[in-house]
Amino acid sequence: MPGHDRDAHGALAIAGLVIGLALLVLASLHLGLRHYAPWQVFDAVLRDGQGTDALIIRTLRLPRTVNALAVGAALAVSGLLMQSVTRNPLAAPGVLGVNAGAALAVVLGLSAFGIASLSALAGLAALGAMAATALVFGITLSAGASFSPVHVLLAGVTVAALLASFTQILLVTDESTMESLLFWLAGGFADRPLILLAIAAPFIAIAFLAVMPMTRALDALMTDDASAQALGVPIVRIRLTALGLAAILAGLSVSVAGPVAFIGLIAPHIARRLGVRGHAQFVPAAALVGAMLAVAADILARYVVSPGEAPVGAVLALIGVPVLIALLRSRRMGLQRR
Repeated sequence: MPGHDRDAHGALAIAGLVIGLALLVLASLHLGLRHYAPWQVFDAVLRDGQGTDALIIRTLRLPRTVNALAVGAALAVSGLLMQSVTRNPLAAPGVLGVNAGAALAVVLGLSAFGIASLSALAGLAALGAMAATALVFGITLSAGASFSPVHVLLAGVTVAALLASFTQILLVTDESTMESLLFWLAGGFADRPLILLAIAAPFIAIAFLAVMPMTRALDALMTDDASAQALGVPIVRIRLTALGLAAILAGLSVSVAGPVAFIGLIAPHIARRLGVRGHAQFVPAAALVGAMLAVAADILARYVVSPGEAPVGAVLALIGVPVLIALLRSRRMGLQRR
């Protein structure tokens, strides 16, 4: 019976997240430099209304909201997978250099090779993310540290700084690329062509579907390798598959919105505190929390420097940095107690 109670509690939490996300989506369509009435949003979205207001809602606010939903969910699941397979609560695409790898690949493709195809850039972002992931864990394993949380974090921060410096060098030496990518590199959901999301969305959906059959194995992997292996979990295959999916999700997110940080770090921790039970509930809960964070940050970005607009990455940093510091402090306290 206690197990059924926890399942019911998790299902209730997910239902609450769905309702909260729906309210945030409605707020995103209504709020901004100019506020719109519900009937105006209804007319623009459902009735294909004409006029300036309908055009703004349908071609500007709706696309950025959809981008935020997809990218937020993808980054949250990416962070969850990284935290689960490394058993490191600080693992996330931004912290471990995955976002930096995707960004470098896109900048390199544009500046060095003149690649302008959106589909090619999306593919480059995914490849860059996977290469950065392989580099981080290759460095960790070469040091004989297995998947030690501390060593993974140190390798990730080092690789992220290295790749970010390469990106800056490329931008400084190519002013035209810097001008076209400066706002994109800050991360955001506005003024992003929907064709990018149309390219990325099927792969994001496939990655989500691929994660779900792995939930029991991920539950076992959260204990320790010996216990998971005793339960028949193919540790190496699950770990590599999960990290590959995490890198793909992060890379596709970067191709759509730029390197949006902190969602992958924060969302799994918020979902965990909602009382969901097991990765079968944890994955959808984290995706919903990530989508909510992205939409909420996008709404706040419209007001922080109004009548201008702040980069979403900067808004998320205001939330993410204190959370990261709190996690580091709690991690340190836990180590001291041992």
